[in-house]
Amino acid sequence: MTKRYFREAPGSRRTHVHVRELGSFSQQLPLLFRDYLRAHPDAATEFAEVKRRCARQFRDDRQRYVSAKEPFVWDIVRRADTWAQRVGWRPGPSDA
Repeated sequence: MTKRYFREAPGSRRTHVHVRELGSFSQQLPLLFRDYLRAHPDAATEFAEVKRRCARQFRDDRQRYVSAKEPFVWDIVRRADTWAQRVGWRPGPSDA
């Protein structure tokens, strides 16, 4: 398995911690996503707006929130892949 999820104690503020296997696709994809958004502030702003809109609309339904933002996430992944090929992107260190 290349990805694990850890959850906070019940009643605590929600925190998401993802642990991924070094070098795996599961590790590289979020780094590419992060680096693309950092290099393209307009896309980052647009993503933030999509997330806020989905959060308002599906405040009490996490699965519908995730599903609602998914098409935009995959659009960003496609743009990020094109950008990565053009600039020769390679995964750098994580922010952890």
